This record gives sequence, structure tokens and C-alpha cells, in this order.
Amino acid sequence: MQYTLKKSLGQHFLTDKTVCERIQGVLLQNPIERLVEVGPGAGALTEYILNIPTQSFKAIELDTEKVNYLLYTFPELQGKLINEDFLETQIPFEESFTLVGNFPYNISTQIVFKVLDWKTQVPMMVGMFQKEVGERIAAKPHSKSYGILSVLAQAFYDVTYLFDVPPSAFNPPPKVDSGVLMFKRKENFPAMASEKSFYHIVKMAFGQRRKMLRNPLKPYFTTAQLEDPIFTKRAENLTYEDYAALTFKMHNEK
Repeated sequence: MQYTLKKSLGQHFLTDKTVCERIQGVLLQNPIERLVEVGPGAGALTEYILNIPTQSFKAIELDTEKVNYLLYTFPELQGKLINEDFLETQIPFEESFTLVGNFPYNISTQIVFKVLDWKTQVPMMVGMFQKEVGERIAAKPHSKSYGILSVLAQAFYDVTYLFDVPPSAFNPPPKVDSGVLMFKRKENFPAMASEKSFYHIVKMAFGQRRKMLRNPLKPYFTTAQLEDPIFTKRAENLTYEDYAALTFKMHNEK
């Protein structure tokens, strides 16, 4: 059974078995009861993760043609494939589950935000990202790559950049390198007034990342508060703990 590549869906299918084995190896280091694969495509990675001992496995694939191909190739997937857009789908399990996937580049950032929404049920995620995006997620303070995604992801997960993946590992080869990241949920989240305030202050700060924080954050703090030396720093110089602490002092959130 044949299938076609759909550029509109950002499809670059993983073909390098060594990469699949390495991802499988990362997952095998932890006991997994329920596993969800995002965007299995033609099933290169699926073949390897189906061997992982779990109670339940599900895969979410938007492309109906690929769903039919997967069912033809892996009959054991009957009843385990969800033919929906991951960004629109309902949470696939009521209990906790691990997420894995060679994420479509065009929605990989949104996948991270979706997982942050589901964080109480996703203790671990292993995902393939465009290398530049992966480096941004894993970036530390005081670097150019450090931004909104870094702060929000690392506030709730310990993020590890595991290894690079060259374009030759895919069909068709993308024009950029890729990288595999592991997210492990923190045992304790930083104290914050509310997640809404935390997200808001981080996004506002990085909206003018070249300016001192007293500029983008002026509407949310009193004149006296803005005298604190922390507001002479730039967005990239604060840790997620710093941003979380600031939420307790915010006023006039709009």
C-alpha cells in the first residue's frame, strides 16, 4: 500500500532506524503505563514503540491516508488510532500518559503549549523538534535563544536536549537539522500567584526583550516597585523562579 507526502502538513517521515532505536531506548528507561504517539505518519517510530510494554497505546494522526496505511501495516493498531488534529483533540486518557513523536515542524511549538495545558497528566514527553526550536526550549537564561518557550516549559518540566538528528534521517530531507528533547515533569512547580499571571508576565517581558523590564512591565507594578533593581534587567536575564515570584506583586493585570 502506497502513501503520498503532504507538504501542507509539514510531513518529513523519519526513516533512520538508529534514531528510532535511540528514542525507544529513552522511553524504555522509565516504566510507562500509557503511551501516546503524536503524528505517526508512515509508522517508522511506531514500529519501535509498539514493542514497549504498556497497558495502553494510542496514536493521533490527522492525515486519513496515513491512518489507513498504518492500519494496513500494523493491524494491531485497530481501535488505537485517533484520526484528528492533535491541537484540537480531547485528552486521550483520563489517567496519566507519556507523549512521544516526530512532531510536525509547523505545529511543534503549539504541541508544547498543549502539553503544558495537560501537564498534570503528562509526566514525560520525548519529541523531535527542528533543532533551532529545540535549542530555544532548552535554552538557559542570559542567552539569545532563551525566550517565552524556554521559561514556560522549564517552569514545569526538566528539559534535556538529548541528541541531534541530521536531515538525511528523513524522507524528504528537511532543510534544517533536528533534535530530540526529553521533558520530565518537575516534582514541585514554582510558587506563583496564578498560571495566568505567570504566562502573562513572561509574554509581556519578552515582547520587548531588548528593553529593561521596567518598560514592558510598567502597567503591572507601582512606581515604587519599579525602583527594584530587578526591573533594570532584560527579559532574558530572569529565571522562571524570578518570573513566578513577580506574579505575587503584580497589579492591574489586563
